[in-house]
Amino acid sequence: MHVLIWVQHLLGTGHFKRAAHLASAIAADGLPVTLVTGGPPLDWQPPAGVELVQLPPIQARDRDFSALVDLEGRPIDDVFWAKRRAKLMAVFSRTRPRLVITEMFPFGRRAFQRELLRLLEVAAGFRPKPWILCSVRDILVHKSSQERYAWMRDMVLTHYDRVLVHTDPKLVPFGLTFPHVEAIASRLVSTGYVTASPPPPRQMNGPPEVLVSTGGGRVGAKLLQAAIGARNHTRVARSPWRLIAGINAAPSTMETLRNELPKGVYLEQHRADFPALMANCLLSVSQAGYNTVVEGLRLGRRMVLVPFESGLETEQRVRAERLNSLGLAQTVRELTLSSGSLAKAIDAALELPEPKPATYDLDGMARTVRVVRELLVPAPALRVGERG
Repeated sequence: MHVLIWVQHLLGTGHFKRAAHLASAIAADGLPVTLVTGGPPLDWQPPAGVELVQLPPIQARDRDFSALVDLEGRPIDDVFWAKRRAKLMAVFSRTRPRLVITEMFPFGRRAFQRELLRLLEVAAGFRPKPWILCSVRDILVHKSSQERYAWMRDMVLTHYDRVLVHTDPKLVPFGLTFPHVEAIASRLVSTGYVTASPPPPRQMNGPPEVLVSTGGGRVGAKLLQAAIGARNHTRVARSPWRLIAGINAAPSTMETLRNELPKGVYLEQHRADFPALMANCLLSVSQAGYNTVVEGLRLGRRMVLVPFESGLETEQRVRAERLNSLGLAQTVRELTLSSGSLAKAIDAALELPEPKPATYDLDGMARTVRVVRELLVPAPALRVGERG
């Protein structure tokens, strides 16, 4: 009973991290998993039971997602797409999965229908037919055309058995950003937020730090620079501050920041023990990506959120505004980000009560595993063409 998971990250690493968490949890439950990734390679070692397959990588050319390119910055042509499609289908034929999960698609990654529609069509004719699931985060990027939402709805109704929405509806109902919830209600499952198991808190040497992070790091330089300037204008100016630039931060960005660091501010590109840093921090200052925000909720940290906004990107802004409205974070819009606005938000966040993790559904991994297991439980013999 093999499980196949497809995921594509383009700019940050959040999509891959969420899919990797799910793959690891499903494998730990005893089901073999093949995780097929199509973004730039990441330094992640799959655990026992998980096979990692790398498709020819595709990434976003810039922060505006203006085009898809390969690792050398060249546009993606039909030959490149054909190579990816062939490799994906070879993996499907070899593993013969009983259950397929597409991360985000069809609620995003529409450009990748070039390979995924073929996968869905072949799966539909496979015997026994595999279960088809979508794994999707809490918030969708706003679409200017209602036709795009209708296309998502129709894709679900045509191809998908379940849509696993990794959210707690008390915090962010899926209907907040998807208008056709009622049409697909029989296939929707709110799993709770997906996050790693709590690490044992590691007591840091010295006083608690202000932790400033930017996820993958390709678009976080402005936040880090603003944090350096904000420090002396906050009530925690004497506390140590630690800046995590992200594994994709450009060398030029790292050099510039190092030249600006005052005493008591530390800059690192990556920390494998990031959850432990957050567990022990005085305050988390970050963008509003899914994984970092959920970590903050899970660990009960006060947060300042500076959502990434570029072009048509609205997901992080919606998440930040939602948490702000619930009193769970302070927010600074990217357009108004400065040392002054960030310092003001930091002082305001320090007055917030710490979030209580037990208040929110953070059991998304376990719930997803239960859904997968329930679908794959052996059933009585079925008619030809039905699942069994």
